[in-house]
Amino acid sequence: MQATNPTSTTRNTSSDQAAIVVSLELSRAVWLVTALLPGGTQRMSRHQVPGGDLAGLLSRFTELQRKAHARTGQLARIVVIQEAGLDGFWIHRVLESEGIESHVVDPASIAVSRRHRRAKTDRIDGEALVRTLLAYKRGEPRVCAMVRVPTPDEEDQRRLCRELKTLVSERVRHVNRLRGLFFSQGIADYDPRRPDRQARLDELRTGDGRALPPHLKALARRELEIIELLDRQIAAVKVERDALLAAAQTAEVPSKAVQMLLGLKGIGSGFAGALWSEGLFRHFDNRRQVAAYAGLAPTPWKSGTIDHEQGVSKAGNPRLRAILVEMAWLWLRHQPGSALARWYHDRVHRLGGRMKKVTIVALARKLLVAIWKYVNHGVVIEGAALKTA
Repeated sequence: MQATNPTSTTRNTSSDQAAIVVSLELSRAVWLVTALLPGGTQRMSRHQVPGGDLAGLLSRFTELQRKAHARTGQLARIVVIQEAGLDGFWIHRVLESEGIESHVVDPASIAVSRRHRRAKTDRIDGEALVRTLLAYKRGEPRVCAMVRVPTPDEEDQRRLCRELKTLVSERVRHVNRLRGLFFSQGIADYDPRRPDRQARLDELRTGDGRALPPHLKALARRELEIIELLDRQIAAVKVERDALLAAAQTAEVPSKAVQMLLGLKGIGSGFAGALWSEGLFRHFDNRRQVAAYAGLAPTPWKSGTIDHEQGVSKAGNPRLRAILVEMAWLWLRHQPGSALARWYHDRVHRLGGRMKKVTIVALARKLLVAIWKYVNHGVVIEGAALKTA
C-alpha cells in the first residue's frame, strides 16, 4: 500500500493560509461539515447539521471562525466546496450572498481509488473534497472540474426547452401504449392524435369483429384524456418558448446569436431555443471547451503500444449532445450543399455504410463548433444556406 504524505496534501498557499477550508456532504437528513482550520494541526474536524438547517450551518461557520481566531489571532475567511447534485445551487447562492467563497464541483471529476472494492463513507468523501479544494486553490491543473453556476434567470429560462422535451416524450409514451393495446386486438389503423379520436372509439371493431370490451374502452378514454392534456400543455409551452425567443431577439446580449441561429435553414425555434439555453449562452475560450461541454470530445487510450479511440466522452451536457446528434441528421437533409454535409458523405463512402452512426456523432461535434464560431465570431459556415425571406 502506498503511503500518503499529509503535509503535502493539506498545505495551503500563502494567500490561503488564513482560510478555513470546508466541504459539505449534503443529504436529506444530515449535512456533514468537514473543516480544516489554519494554524497548528492539519487534522480535519467534522460536524453535523440537520439537513436544510441553513441557520445552523451559518452558526457552525461562525463557531469555526471563532476557533480559528483563538488559534491564529486573525479573522479567517471561509472557503466552501460542495458537489453538484440534488440540492441544486441554492445553498451556493446563499453562501455567496453571505460573503462566503463557495465552489461547486463536478463529482465525476474528482479522483478516487481504482481498487475494485474501495471504501466509501461520508467521512472519506468529505476529506477528499477538502483535499481537492486545497489542490484547486494551489493552482494544480486538472485536479477537478468546477461547475459554472448559472444565474437564476439562466437556470429558469432553460426549463422551457427541457419541459417541452419531457412533455413530448410523455405524449409519445401514451400514444404508443394506446396503439399497442389496440394492435393486440387486431386494430392497426387507429391514430390517437387525430381530432376525431374520441368519436372513433364507438366505431372500432376488433380483428374478430367484436366491439371494444368495456374496460379497454374506458382505459382508452382515460389515455386520450391524458394525451389531450399533454397537447394543451405542449401548445402552452411552445407559446412561452416563442415569446422568450422573440424577447431574446430584442435584448442586447443574445439578439445577434438567436437571429443568426433562426436564419440558418433547418434550424427552427425548437433547435434555436435549445441550443441557446443549453450551451451557447455560456462563454467558451476555444473549440475544445465547446466540444467538451457537450460531451463530444474524443477520449483516446494510449499506453505503450496501445493506441485507439474510445469514442466521445459523454461527460458533458447530455441534453445538448442529444439535440446536436438529432440536428446533425437534419443538417444532412436541409443543408446538403454545405461543406459539413459533403465531409460526412465522403467519409461514409470511404469507410462504409456501417460507420454512419459513428460519423454522425463526429458531424455533430463539427456542427457545434461551426455554429459556435458562427454566432460568436461571425465565421460563416461554408456552404450553409440561409432561409429565404
